[in-house]
Amino acid sequence: MRLKIMPLKKSFSVHRVPLILFLCQLMSALEVPLDQLENLVQPPTITRQSPKDYIIDPRENIEIQCEAKGKPPPSFSWTRNGTHFDIDKDPLVKMLPNSGTLVISITIEGKAETYEGVYQCTARNERGAAISNNIIIRPSRSPLWTKEKLEQITILKGQSLVLPCRPPLGLPPPIIFWMDNSFQRLPQSERVSQGLNGDLYFSNVLPEDTREDYVCYARFNHTQTIQQKQPISVKVHSMDELNDTITANLSDSEFYGAKSYIERPPKLLSPEGRTSHKEELRENVLSLECIAEGLPTPSITWTKEDGELPINRTSYTNFRKTLNINLVSEADSGKYKCTARNPLGFVEHTISVTVKAAPYWITAPKNLVLSPGEDGTLICRANGNPKPKISWLTNGVPIEMAPDDPSRKIDGDTILFSDVQESSSAVYQCNASNEYGYLLANAFVNVLAEPPRILTDANLHYQVITDRPAMLDCAFFGSPIPTFKWFKGTKGSVLQENTYIFHDNGTLEIPVAQKDSAGTYTCVVRNKLGMAKNDVHLEIKDPTRIIKHPEYKVVQRGGKVSFECKVKHDPTLIATLTWLKDNGELPNDGRFSIDNDHLVIMNISDEDDATYTCVANTSLDIVSASAVLRVVAPVYDRPNPPFDLELTSLLERSVQLSWIPGDENNSPITDFIIEYEDSLHEPGIWHHHSDVPGTQTTAELKLSPYVKYSFRVIAVNSIGRSLPSEVSEYYMTKAAEPEENPTAVEGIGSEPDNLVITWQPLKGFDSNGPGLQYKVSWRQKDGDDEWTSVVVANVSKYIVSGTPTFVPYLVKVQALNDVGFAPEPVIIIGHSGEDLPMVAPSNVHVNVVNSTLAEVHWEPVPPKSIRGHLKGYRIYYWKVKNSSKRNKRHVEKKILTFNGNKTHGMLPGLEPFSHYMLNVRVVNGKGEGPASVDRVFNTPEGVPSAPLFLKIVNPTLDSLTLEWDPPSHPNGILTAYTLKFQPINSTHELGPLVDIKIPANMTSLILRNLSYNTRYKFYFYAQTSAGSGSQITEEAVTTVDEAGVHPPAVGADKAMASRQVDIATQGWFIGLMCAVALLILILLIVCFIRRNKGGKYPVKEKEDAHADPEIQPMKEDDGTFGEYSDAEDHKPSKKGSRTPSDRTVKKEDSDDSLVDYGEGVNGQFNEDGSFIGQYSGKKEKEPAEGNESSEAPSPVNAMNSFV
Repeated sequence: MRLKIMPLKKSFSVHRVPLILFLCQLMSALEVPLDQLENLVQPPTITRQSPKDYIIDPRENIEIQCEAKGKPPPSFSWTRNGTHFDIDKDPLVKMLPNSGTLVISITIEGKAETYEGVYQCTARNERGAAISNNIIIRPSRSPLWTKEKLEQITILKGQSLVLPCRPPLGLPPPIIFWMDNSFQRLPQSERVSQGLNGDLYFSNVLPEDTREDYVCYARFNHTQTIQQKQPISVKVHSMDELNDTITANLSDSEFYGAKSYIERPPKLLSPEGRTSHKEELRENVLSLECIAEGLPTPSITWTKEDGELPINRTSYTNFRKTLNINLVSEADSGKYKCTARNPLGFVEHTISVTVKAAPYWITAPKNLVLSPGEDGTLICRANGNPKPKISWLTNGVPIEMAPDDPSRKIDGDTILFSDVQESSSAVYQCNASNEYGYLLANAFVNVLAEPPRILTDANLHYQVITDRPAMLDCAFFGSPIPTFKWFKGTKGSVLQENTYIFHDNGTLEIPVAQKDSAGTYTCVVRNKLGMAKNDVHLEIKDPTRIIKHPEYKVVQRGGKVSFECKVKHDPTLIATLTWLKDNGELPNDGRFSIDNDHLVIMNISDEDDATYTCVANTSLDIVSASAVLRVVAPVYDRPNPPFDLELTSLLERSVQLSWIPGDENNSPITDFIIEYEDSLHEPGIWHHHSDVPGTQTTAELKLSPYVKYSFRVIAVNSIGRSLPSEVSEYYMTKAAEPEENPTAVEGIGSEPDNLVITWQPLKGFDSNGPGLQYKVSWRQKDGDDEWTSVVVANVSKYIVSGTPTFVPYLVKVQALNDVGFAPEPVIIIGHSGEDLPMVAPSNVHVNVVNSTLAEVHWEPVPPKSIRGHLKGYRIYYWKVKNSSKRNKRHVEKKILTFNGNKTHGMLPGLEPFSHYMLNVRVVNGKGEGPASVDRVFNTPEGVPSAPLFLKIVNPTLDSLTLEWDPPSHPNGILTAYTLKFQPINSTHELGPLVDIKIPANMTSLILRNLSYNTRYKFYFYAQTSAGSGSQITEEAVTTVDEAGVHPPAVGADKAMASRQVDIATQGWFIGLMCAVALLILILLIVCFIRRNKGGKYPVKEKEDAHADPEIQPMKEDDGTFGEYSDAEDHKPSKKGSRTPSDRTVKKEDSDDSLVDYGEGVNGQFNEDGSFIGQYSGKKEKEPAEGNESSEAPSPVNAMNSFV
């Protein structure tokens, strides 16, 4: 026998329905209890499966779930992409025991991409086959951002700006956010915000928006990875910052946009235009966005045309720029209008919203359990937009292809069954689909012939509180579905529905149980195959009641309170009593105690102010009652002021003060404070004299001479201080000599020939009598002179004149008044005034430590020459420029001071390869002494800074031109440049590194014979004798052949042509240029000869003399052109000549000629025997004195100088 207790909560009432109707309902929803009935067959039912769109982590094993139940237990099979998936042939795939779940092990070997596809699970037994959804397996992807070089954005204050994010396409799509390089989120506001597309929008920019690290991040949650875009640099200028020079040299195109900083009405940045369209699926979140620019910053409002926004489902984000509507339905379709407004105007945008819907269930098919010969119905109704198409399958096969079943008739979304037989058992699948998705539901038809069985345990005992509902269970199963009846007592009649409620599952409900409801109840179930019954027993118990409730209490702080709570309950039940404070447990505090029915709280504090509840509960019910405790403060206050002050025992240096305390006001007086006023020296100012305990009402007060006293008393308790008492009578003490001397005595000279003696004067209270004066005395410390003294009035300074420079003195200051002198004062040591040092440091020498650091040594000056307190030594040093650039008025001198008696110091931060001068001076309190002799030193060479820039220009199929500027700080003589480069393939892997040494006088270089359509990375730095400097890097790509001609393979015919080939490298072009150059050379030589002779001739003569310049002879020895000369052929060239007599070309005369780009003797470099690539480059300009080119004479150079 088991005891079952009715739940404490009330059961809701159900409508009474005719027995036939609820039997029909029961028939349509009956579930076969496999765990309670043995030997009962049932078709398979899918109980668990993976989601339709299953995105997996490619770093983990793939698990595709498929669980099903049925009797006998079902077997499982899988299809992949519509065909059978044989898991036995793949060693990486296994199926879990007693399950259809697949585990694909890819963590050790295998790739997730191999197993992409559409999977479907089938669970099958002798009664039918159930199928899962189509499970689409896709590995998550978090691709890298495409590398890009982002130029700095320069923009005027007030303009709008959009920073694009454009993240890589991932699976699933990433979450976008903007941060800086320190991984701090960038602040957003109504002015600056992130759009739904991830871009960062500025309605108008401000100077504080200037930064170099606007970074867009994409977080791929599935793989827990974050990808980062290259930082974007933004520089915001205001018009005031742009001076005339910048304004004259910057064009509008150099700024982001062209509008100046002016106020303007709003304009939409997103979406564009006046109208747009948005489509969303039912039950999704509809997000509409409007982002506007303007100055001042616009605000956004939203409305819906011909309707109201749904209040409970509407929210705004992104500073009201985004409207979100949750769980959208077809009713939310319509036109939504956003309005951007500022004081200068407004702009509107209308978004037409259409809500579509993937299929959703109206009535999903439910399992049918029928007995042979019965009728039944499977209904599959779904809705969507557009209307979904309904199709049926049987055991996973389209119903049109399944074997005919005479008991089955299909009528659209309904299957009608009549006169079913055991062979009619099957699993039916309903598929509802449209262009936005599909629904798939399995529902079996199980034809069984089973006599009734009662599933509820026999002889259960129920206990219920009076006037509560009672629920008596009678779960059953049978096929055909049995009918059931309830009886009370062994000979009772059938219970009727007018008093009782019968639930579909066989449960009997007694809405209001009374004492006479107790007894034995019998449940009887029948069908045509048999009958079963079961008895249950009901006991009715008395309710638990609180017969004395705790009462509301008001208690003063520090008091005691008791709450009483008396309980009455059913004697057969055990009741427990619990106390709560504000619905929580009582504090774990010894002040709280529970004594039977009472809660007692001692020494109450403010924290005890609360609601206290007593809770009485049994196994069947629970009751409670509450009372409020209010804690109030007693009538406490500060004490009243003392009164009746009296002075007695009047002596020269003491007096006795007595008083009467005022009312304590419920708080004991702890102290009395005695204050006094000196009306002779400081009238109206009260000073603290002493404190006495609160139990004392008299005090003996010590007094000072020559003071006119009056007293008052203040009482103190825990609340605070009382008001001061009335003032006592006056009492004047007699005068006496001073007891103290001035403090803070000092002797410091302000000039080289004086001594200034200062002190802190005594206060009037300390003068002890009238006629306060001071006796000032001094003498030299190291001499035999007597003390010199002078008496001065009540001042704080005396100046002694005519003293030697910086000599120590003994000084003392003594107070005196009309009565006498104070005690002998303390003697202090002072000094007369300082003067500038007389001697410069000697033997100054410099040790250069490295290119930026030097150590300076010197001999200290004699102490007597310092003529003051030694503060240290000061080094002046400066960089000496060459004579042509020297400007003494603008020499920048640097100063380093070394405190104390130092003899050396370090000079940091020097510039390498520089000429410096320095001197050293001693410093005292007056100032600096004379400078030492200037010393010269040089810093050695250092490594150079990075080149100013590296540009790659004129890319062709197989060559790149590099241009650069030397380092801004060479820190020595540049010896060479080093260029290293390597190709980068499509997977961002680096190829072999090539190293080229370049002469220091070159500023450009052409790299030839490079690979077609290939990205190269370059590393470039300068060198001095001290080593290599900082490098600068750059990337560039050779061009692609638009004609579609691919680069020839090794050994292939090299004659393949392309429209993208640089014509400057083609033979025909070189030949043509040589011919033109030859013609020009011959003409220039003839003109030069004629001009030297002074002869003049017409064009006709020139044409006759040089009919064909291409047939002029050439020397056989060096290949140069034949010379036309006369008597003056060997004279030096005139100033205007383009070529010197030795046929070399000065750089200053050939900057614009092809010599800058032609191939000379240095046109090719080889290292370690490997071909590096041909190049030629510009050389540094030669000095103005006319140094000739270091390049060897060449006919090509001579010709190019005239081209």
